[in-house]
Amino acid sequence: MKIAIIYNKDIEGVINTFGMQNKEFYNEKTVKKVAASLEKAGHNVAVMDGNKQIIERLENFLPRVTEGENMGMIFNMAYGIQGESRYTHIPSMLEMLGLPYVGSSPSGHAIALDKVLTKIIWKNNNLPTPDFWVFNSAGDDLSTVNYPVIVKPKMESVSFGLRVVNNPADLRDAVEFIVNEFDQQALVEQFIRGREFAIGLLGNSPIESFPVLEIDLDGDPDAIQTVDHKKLNPRQKICPAQISENLAAEMQRLSIEAFKAINLRDFARVDIRLDENDNIYLLEINSMASLGESGSYPHAAKVAGYSYEALVNRMLDVAAVRYFSGNMEPPVLPGDLKAAALPQTARIRSFLKTREPQAERLLRKLVDVNTHVRNVEGVNRSGEIITSELSQLGFRHEVFPQVEVGNILFYTNSSDQECDYLILLPVDNRVKLPNHENFHRDEQYIEGTGIWENKGGISVVISALQALRFIRKLRKLRIGILLTTDSSIDGKFSKSIIQQKSEQANVILAVSGSTKDGGIVLSRSGSARYWLETKLMKKEFAENISITAANFNRMIAGITDITRDDNENLIAPFEINFSSNIFKEIAYGSAGISVRYNSTEAMEQIEGKIKKIINQYKRNKVYHIHFEGGLKRPAMYRSEVSDNLYNKILSIAKSIDVRVAKIHRWSSADICHINREMPKIDGLGPIGEFLPSNNERILRHSLVDRALMFALILLRNK
Repeated sequence: MKIAIIYNKDIEGVINTFGMQNKEFYNEKTVKKVAASLEKAGHNVAVMDGNKQIIERLENFLPRVTEGENMGMIFNMAYGIQGESRYTHIPSMLEMLGLPYVGSSPSGHAIALDKVLTKIIWKNNNLPTPDFWVFNSAGDDLSTVNYPVIVKPKMESVSFGLRVVNNPADLRDAVEFIVNEFDQQALVEQFIRGREFAIGLLGNSPIESFPVLEIDLDGDPDAIQTVDHKKLNPRQKICPAQISENLAAEMQRLSIEAFKAINLRDFARVDIRLDENDNIYLLEINSMASLGESGSYPHAAKVAGYSYEALVNRMLDVAAVRYFSGNMEPPVLPGDLKAAALPQTARIRSFLKTREPQAERLLRKLVDVNTHVRNVEGVNRSGEIITSELSQLGFRHEVFPQVEVGNILFYTNSSDQECDYLILLPVDNRVKLPNHENFHRDEQYIEGTGIWENKGGISVVISALQALRFIRKLRKLRIGILLTTDSSIDGKFSKSIIQQKSEQANVILAVSGSTKDGGIVLSRSGSARYWLETKLMKKEFAENISITAANFNRMIAGITDITRDDNENLIAPFEINFSSNIFKEIAYGSAGISVRYNSTEAMEQIEGKIKKIINQYKRNKVYHIHFEGGLKRPAMYRSEVSDNLYNKILSIAKSIDVRVAKIHRWSSADICHINREMPKIDGLGPIGEFLPSNNERILRHSLVDRALMFALILLRNK
């Protein structure tokens, strides 16, 4: 299942800083531990910052369910950024978006965070809680208060602002501090001298209570647990608490009733005070019990028999059951006999997650090198970077020297002539240095020239191969990798090498970027390119300039019109130029004509129609016409063997919660030169797109998803 963990990191990620600011944050180490726990259970996990960009991030990671896919879930660890009832902000947004999540509803969080409202509801349900008073300012009438009392903010957690006071003067100071510091009412609660306990709860129907945990107050009945104790110097925990079975059972019963009374869900922690006569008092309930390793909730869960990984996955499980009941398969936990391949998949995913920074550093190196097809130095520099990475994985290489473009390179990890897979890696593009965009990333995207078209795919391949070496499977595969440097000029020099190497391979894989729907390319259009030129020859009459211009434009319009109602083929003129001068009596024009076609028969008809139009205009002797060009790449046809290969990939993708779909791509590529009957697939690179600025971008999380999928394709398709 796809799981998005949301927590708060960038508190500046808002439109305005306004209202009460959050003081409660998860340590990133804890967030990573939760993510690792879910990944060990085979889930596809992404960690996201819960700021103003969160909706777009979720939409990219958990797209709309269209064909019965698992919806995925949110593991909510976000305490909120600012404002009142901040625990409710992410759950409210998730309710609006239609995304299921772990944890309580917005209303449950709102009540639990409001200590006063919680106590009122508990009292109405005959649940024991200390007497209390609420004050708006230090100037309020405090005469009804019975000391000692503990003063706290009305709507905070983690013991922020706690203070025990014994007289009116100290009470006024404490109330003034709370109101000014937290911009909210002060809750003044009868202080219960005695011992302090915490009860962890998990589930919905039934609700499981962990063993009673006692906070060690060193035998001091007047001691409390402050925020400093929780964050800087945690007090010792005793679990199970050294109390009678009947007393423990009553604490657990009251905690469950307290949980139900305010309609919480999935998990929580109840804080309890026990007076010197063994009377139980419910203090408050935390609807987002901390998962920090030093916290009382994971501590009690461990005593209950849950490892950290099992606890996190059980929390996900109870939420999934609440949403989906019997309509979905439960998440597979480590050791489940139904998932024999799970340990291997989990190991690969864990490796790739750990290596994410290194993969992005490699990608930065590749993107920052300009690889315009005629920039031989830049193209060869990229080849050196890739060679360095592959040589560490045991690949040797063969060089096919090129003068006009960079050197074509073939890598293999096998001594055999034949290979199980041939992987095509084009490295060049059409972007010259002045227009080159360097590597740039934010939390969600990575941008840069070539990053979607080819360089992201190179990173995917290298990461996948590194993962296979990590699990000691790489040597068992015979892999060939062909790095081409002329893809943007239709494989002018590499065509014969591609065809030669493909004849020695069982399967051909290419890693151009994938679309947002996970598009896997099963077919591509072929390409043809022509060049049309015209020039005024008879200058005796000024009107001949107009005739030359008019007929040039008519030719272009007529050629373009050939595919006007054709959904299978496309003609697109480019670089159209026309210049004329009446006084100098000159007129000349030129235009490129690009054709994308999906069958040889259609291309033959299109070329015949183009030539017929041009021949019509050639009869006019006022100007001269020159026309040249022809086929550059054949079409990549969809075949039965490629469909079979796609079905295997689809099965792999479903097993790791990666979305894929069959697509046709209008652009041609190196894979078009491969024999029609060979099993071949393209579009296995990261998810992304071209930008209007002519830049490209990919989704960062898709680098890991696609590398995992690619590694499993190599393993399971042999």
